[in-house]
Amino acid sequence: MGGVNKVILLGHVGKDPDIRHLEGGVTVASFSLATNESFRDKNSGEKREQTEWHNIVMWRGLAESVEKSELKKGDRVYIEGKIRTRQWQDKEGNKRLTVEIVADTFTIINRKRDRVGEEGAPTEAPAATESAGTDLPF
Repeated sequence: MGGVNKVILLGHVGKDPDIRHLEGGVTVASFSLATNESFRDKNSGEKREQTEWHNIVMWRGLAESVEKSELKKGDRVYIEGKIRTRQWQDKEGNKRLTVEIVADTFTIINRKRDRVGEEGAPTEAPAATESAGTDLPF
């Protein structure tokens, strides 16, 4: 019997996406995404916040949509995808593991550069929703 590998994230883009066009016309986009969790410290009662960083990878049409949408650092994004662990060798020949979220869909919730409108009121950018097929390159 199979399992379920589903990730849902809502966070802020940590850096402008790196868009690459590979041989054969395949486009890939990658960027970091920060998610925050607030909690109360049991001992002090103080409110604390913990940030987790996620490596996001998008392929083909979804990556092209990221490029067209001009996704930028600070934008708030909703992402659905799968966890993938990838093994590779660094320059010294050491084996490394990278945990990535391979996105199936994304929605821009709001853009950092659009957040403050007239009179300092928050504004929402139009949502951009894109989905990808399941044709991953591995």
